[in-house]
Amino acid sequence: MKMSGIYIHIPFCKQACHYCDFHFSTSAKGRDEMIDAILLEAEIQKDYLSSATIKTVYFGGGTPSILEAGQVQRIIEKLHQLHTISNDAEITLEANPDDLDQQTLRKFAAAGANRLSIGIQSFNDGVLKFLNRAHDARSATNAVRTAREEGFQNISIDLIYAIPGQDEAQWRQEVFTALSLRPEHLSSYALTIEPRTAFGNWYGKGLLVPADEHLAATQFEILLDEVEKAGYLHYEVSNFALPGRISKHNSSYWRQASYLGLGPSAHSYNGEVRQHNISNNAIYTKEIFAGRLPAELEILTIQEKVNDRILTGLRTMWGLDVAALRDQFGYNIPVQREAYLNMLLKENLAALSTDILVLTRKGKLVADQIASDLFMH
Repeated sequence: MKMSGIYIHIPFCKQACHYCDFHFSTSAKGRDEMIDAILLEAEIQKDYLSSATIKTVYFGGGTPSILEAGQVQRIIEKLHQLHTISNDAEITLEANPDDLDQQTLRKFAAAGANRLSIGIQSFNDGVLKFLNRAHDARSATNAVRTAREEGFQNISIDLIYAIPGQDEAQWRQEVFTALSLRPEHLSSYALTIEPRTAFGNWYGKGLLVPADEHLAATQFEILLDEVEKAGYLHYEVSNFALPGRISKHNSSYWRQASYLGLGPSAHSYNGEVRQHNISNNAIYTKEIFAGRLPAELEILTIQEKVNDRILTGLRTMWGLDVAALRDQFGYNIPVQREAYLNMLLKENLAALSTDILVLTRKGKLVADQIASDLFMH
């Protein structure tokens, strides 16, 4: 049975975090209209996944928890009308701690959400202010505890490291606090300075100095040590889960499953073609209401398919199937990249076992660089 996922992009936020370059608007205008457009797009795109069973639904953004539970429920009900959704489907709602009071959590659960991905980023009030987050440390821990009380058995939290001015001891404290809440899943990313953000602007003016790479690597190693001790699987470079709690939705991206993206800026992928909706709320709604899909199509070349697999495969604990690359695409890494592969094995950056190339802990520190060096040209 073919399994697929659906991603819904909710392009609204209370305020702009200084590091975020995702598509969103801080205006409350047009939210109802946007939900109507997403429901209409779901109808327009209903055959995109060719009757595959839907195993995951993911509300991302933006800040989906800014919506009323009734709006979330409308979308979930529409998806049930249009698709076969598995009884044990993972239905994730990204949420900010400041939105998650007891009543709201209860309503989101009733609407059909059974997994929360809470954007905590830090448990330090000073860091939260620096990042321009809308919550404080106390509301971060309260959100997780209240979600537990309201019956959520599958909670993920996000943390950011490599923040300017944050030393090893402060980062270790962040990790301890996160693990003390015992979330089923943890995602942790190094802060990156993106061009069209407040941080990008500050960096361009010389007002922000990024954390140096050595400190970032040290903080990553601290994270790996502590999550391992706490019994979490390091299943993707930036993602950790208790056994049986790996994110099914994100894993489907990394394992090349088909998925449908709804909403402005959402991406879809069917194995051959990538589709990218326009990142503009007004144009998106106008085009959808006119019955047109405002999307660009990108037909993937063999080279792009190969490089996608290399990039995603090497980031995961499942590794890269080099035999599949050889048999499906004619790209034979052990032969065509023999010297580089031998260097990876000799330097203990990777291990090769029955045609599966997996990065070691040391290799994961430079995963994207290794992937890029192995790309088909």
